[in-house]
Amino acid sequence: MEKNFAHPGRAWRLLEDRAVVRAWYDLLETARATLRDGLVAGTSGNVSVRVTPDRPAVATDDLVLITPTGVPYDRLGPEDAVAVTLDGRQVLGTLEPTSELPLHLAVHRSGTARAVVHTHAPHATAVSTLVDTLPPVHYMAAALGGPVRTAPYALYGTEELAGHLLEALRDRTACLLRNHGTVTTGDTLAQALDRTVQLEWMCRVWLLARSVPGHTPSLLDADQLAAAADRLRGYGQPGG
Repeated sequence: MEKNFAHPGRAWRLLEDRAVVRAWYDLLETARATLRDGLVAGTSGNVSVRVTPDRPAVATDDLVLITPTGVPYDRLGPEDAVAVTLDGRQVLGTLEPTSELPLHLAVHRSGTARAVVHTHAPHATAVSTLVDTLPPVHYMAAALGGPVRTAPYALYGTEELAGHLLEALRDRTACLLRNHGTVTTGDTLAQALDRTVQLEWMCRVWLLARSVPGHTPSLLDADQLAAAADRLRGYGQPGG
């Protein structure tokens, strides 16, 4: 991991930048929610968010705030913020970024999302060992762009895994990682986290439905998912 601390004052300015501070707080809340909701265990999983500093003098380009490796989320505070540039240079923090940095940067470089949540959610991880695509047992699959794909297995923290991930996320906001877990994306951390929760719930529903002897779960077809997608575009409160 290349670190760019030639100007240590820059790091201090980043810690005082309102946009960076606000984004780091939201990131910690999201990471702690994954643990609280049973989506990760111990220090597994990781979260990132792309942020534009308030003051151009602090940084001229967007930064990626990301959880550090091997540190319990409840022990992280404001002084533990970790940030990298889109080319992977660490510009903030003394803790090492998560080993899944290549995965997160692949998404952020693609420009399709500003927030990424990676978990080892148990039901979703179980499903990742069984199917290439999560069968569409519920219309909420439409909220994720369609039936959720499973990316082929690759060693964690590798560019190979990042490449598989991007293919599985094509036209989607969520995917499964074979024998590994989940990745969801969003415009905000809250949106990415909600998609993780929805994905884990759908995986649980499918596992429950397929476990009934003598019965095969009914699945939604493409037209039904398209109709659900149209309806979901107007879902929620205006401006929410």
